[in-house]
Amino acid sequence: MATRQAHARWEGTLREGSGKVEFGHGLFSGPYSFASRFEDGTGTNPEELLGAAHASCFAMALSLVLGEAGFKPGYVDATAHVTIGPRDGGFSITRSHLACEAAIPGIDAATFLEHAETAKANCPVSKALAGTEITLEARLREA
Repeated sequence: MATRQAHARWEGTLREGSGKVEFGHGLFSGPYSFASRFEDGTGTNPEELLGAAHASCFAMALSLVLGEAGFKPGYVDATAHVTIGPRDGGFSITRSHLACEAAIPGIDAATFLEHAETAKANCPVSKALAGTEITLEARLREA
């Protein structure tokens, strides 16, 4: 199986320091900081990166589940809203809410939702987030 990598470097203290994250064989490189994580500062943060992983994994998983059921997706658009908050004297990622919109010819809303729930439960990133609340809002659009 494939092993993927990402790299991060942090310099300085938590509040005054800053870091840089890189992945995708140089396709993505960006700064991150305390302000970009806990305030409205410029840059990215671990929760956005986790959200990107969860949204992309879910979209692929839903496409797989639909294909196995005989449907050919026009598109699957997914966004993950990842929440971090205080817990047990520190911080924890407490929730990932998947918002999905898709155009799937020949499917009804109930069947679509059933397949979306299956994809949510079985995408590898959802499995890696065991212990985190994962919710789903799925909307079917005309194909």
